[in-house]
Amino acid sequence: MTVPASNSESLPSPDDRRVIARVFALSDVGRSREHNEDTYLVADLEAGAPLDFSIGYHEITADAHGLLFLVADGMGGAASGELASSMAGSLVLEAMRGLWTPARPSVEHFTESLRDATIGANSRIHQHARENPEHRGMGTTATIAGLLGDQVYVVQVGDSRAYLVRDGQARQLTKDQSLMQRLVEAGELTPEEAEVSDRRNIILQALGPEAHVTVDLTHQQLRRGDVLVLCSDGLSGLVRAEEIAAAAHDEPDVRVICKTLVDRANQRGGPDNITVVVARFDGDGLESLVPHDHFGYNAFPLAGTLNDHTREMPTPAAAPPAIKSDPTPRFGTPTPVLPVTEEAARPTTPSSSAPGLVGGVQPALEDRKRAVQPIYAMLAVVAVVALAWTAWQLLGG
Repeated sequence: MTVPASNSESLPSPDDRRVIARVFALSDVGRSREHNEDTYLVADLEAGAPLDFSIGYHEITADAHGLLFLVADGMGGAASGELASSMAGSLVLEAMRGLWTPARPSVEHFTESLRDATIGANSRIHQHARENPEHRGMGTTATIAGLLGDQVYVVQVGDSRAYLVRDGQARQLTKDQSLMQRLVEAGELTPEEAEVSDRRNIILQALGPEAHVTVDLTHQQLRRGDVLVLCSDGLSGLVRAEEIAAAAHDEPDVRVICKTLVDRANQRGGPDNITVVVARFDGDGLESLVPHDHFGYNAFPLAGTLNDHTREMPTPAAAPPAIKSDPTPRFGTPTPVLPVTEEAARPTTPSSSAPGLVGGVQPALEDRKRAVQPIYAMLAVVAVVALAWTAWQLLGG
């Protein structure tokens, strides 16, 4: 049975065909960090408890309750980062147990539950930081995937990622909420330039630092043989999408996929914590692969998200973005929108030659890059202000 991408009011009955997920998760401290500030979580929403992967992989037959997958990358120093990411996992699962029940079966109810669970986790983490000065500035990214029927719905805050591997290709289901993503979309940088920029750790949202977040929500219909990969930027920053596809393509053992990806990141220096969740899907509840089938980032329209098409979203006041940096993460004040120049905000027509730009850059791109220089100047000022504010707080201001 297929769950429509729209807000259907019907879900699979217990007698319908099922989706089978073979799942494994692995987290590694990397080669430079002393503490692991990442968290992963996988749960069958009927049982309501996280799965234990110390005993091996799990094979789950999903029912009408669905499945939950999460990767979170904590920030704010070891103790605060570990706590923030751990809280994100436990709070989202706790909220889903209370909010979501197949007694009110609809895709709209499921996606609303995912949205509200994430926003609620943000509020609780933010409140904890306000009440405990030693954790002031704590935060975490969160990539949360909920499986219902043959659809996966992904909630995104920050720059951890979700990929789908299908027919030998890996495509990103999420968009990084980062300065680099904004500049790529504005045509100011190529994806290749963004990957090596020294500003790639600047993110625009996280759970915890601010009282309110606006989540991104996407969806994807699964096909038989699809592989879902959730990971922190300790992996995605070092291992390219095509390498993720190669590791997952035709490899039935999800443990091997996880280990291959983590080992690859560590071989390239392992400067950050590395976390990955891999789920391979099968079962007669999924349709077979369709040639040239579209998959990737598909916005799901839902009120209260970045894809809310029912009203015009207000433009928040300009504020410094959150900054993830090594070895000690620091925070400014994250904001969903970073002001850009008028030139950068203009829509651009993609060039067929743009993906191939590695060494040289077209003159038009150079002009746009010069236009965005005021952003970089502003970020330098923001960084100085953020550091001064942090020092003042540490000195008991």
